[in-house]
Amino acid sequence: MAIPAQRLVSLLPAATEMAFALGLGDRVLAVSHECDYPNAVRSLPRLTRPTLDLEGLGQAQIDEAVSAQLASGSSLYAIDEALLRRLGPDLILTQNLCAVCAPSNLELEPLATRLDPVPRILWLSPSSIQDIFDNLRAVAEATDREAQAETLIAGMQGKIADIAARLAGAPRRRVVFLEWVDPVYGAGHWVPEMVRLAGGEDPLGRPGRDSVRIAWDAVLEAAPEVLIVSPCGLDLERAKIEAAALAARPGWSRLPAVRQGLVFAVDANAYFARPGPRVVEGVALLAHLLHPDRVAWTGPDDAFAPLASALHA
Repeated sequence: MAIPAQRLVSLLPAATEMAFALGLGDRVLAVSHECDYPNAVRSLPRLTRPTLDLEGLGQAQIDEAVSAQLASGSSLYAIDEALLRRLGPDLILTQNLCAVCAPSNLELEPLATRLDPVPRILWLSPSSIQDIFDNLRAVAEATDREAQAETLIAGMQGKIADIAARLAGAPRRRVVFLEWVDPVYGAGHWVPEMVRLAGGEDPLGRPGRDSVRIAWDAVLEAAPEVLIVSPCGLDLERAKIEAAALAARPGWSRLPAVRQGLVFAVDANAYFARPGPRVVEGVALLAHLLHPDRVAWTGPDDAFAPLASALHA
C-alpha cells in the first residue's frame, strides 16, 4: 500500500479546492497564482506565474495572444523550480485537460524528475460531474481521506437530488451558455450537464467535449430563452464588462432571452470553470436563473447579475 502523501502542492485551483474540502489544508505547501479559494490559500506561496501580460486586454486580444503563444509551442505559465525544490512535495496536483488552465505535462514531468525525491503527479482532467467525483476520490486515495471524500460526494449528490425534486414537472428551458464572448465559445465538458441538471437544455453545448468557437448566427438560430455569459477565468465584475459587448452583435435585440430580460452574467471562476466541489452550487445557481419560482439562490449576492443591456434592448 502506498504511503499517504503528506506534502502537497497544487497547480490547479479546482484541485486546491478539493484538497481543502477534504481537510488537507495543513498539508498544502504552495499553490498556483490563480488559487484564491478558500480564503486560507491566499497566504500560501505561489508556484506559478503567467508568461503573458494580459492585463487590460479585451477578450479578442486575450484569445489572439493565448492562441499565438500556444501555436509557438510556448507555455502560458512558468513554474518556480527553486521553490518547488525547497518545498520537497511528495504529491503534485494538476491537470492535462486544458493548456490554458495550468502548466502542461510537457513542462511539468521533466521538472518533476529533477527533484529529489521525485514526487507523484496526480493528473485531474474531468469531462463530467462523475469525473469530478472520481477526481475527489483520487485525491482522497492518495492522502488517506477516502471516508471524507465519500461524505463530501454524498452531500453533493444529495444537493443535486434535491434540485431535481424541486424541478419535477417544470418545463425545460432553452439555454445558451457562453464560455467566452469574443470570439464566442459555447459550453463544453461538465457545463452542459450542469445546465441539464438545472432544468435547461443547451442546443449548442458539447457534453464531455472541449468548448469550441461557435458562430454568432448559431446563437441567433438557437433562440435561447435564457442566455448565460460565463467567460472562463473571470469573476462576475469582469464578466459583466465583457458581456456588455454582446449588445452590439447583429440580431441581439431579437433574442428571446434579451426581450424577456433573461440574460445573466455569472461568476465563472467560482461556479462553472473550475471542476471542483462548488460545481453543485453552480447547478443550484443555474436552476435559480432558469426556474426562480422553484429554486431559491441562497449563495453570495455577487454570484450573478442581470445584464442591463438586455433589460433595455
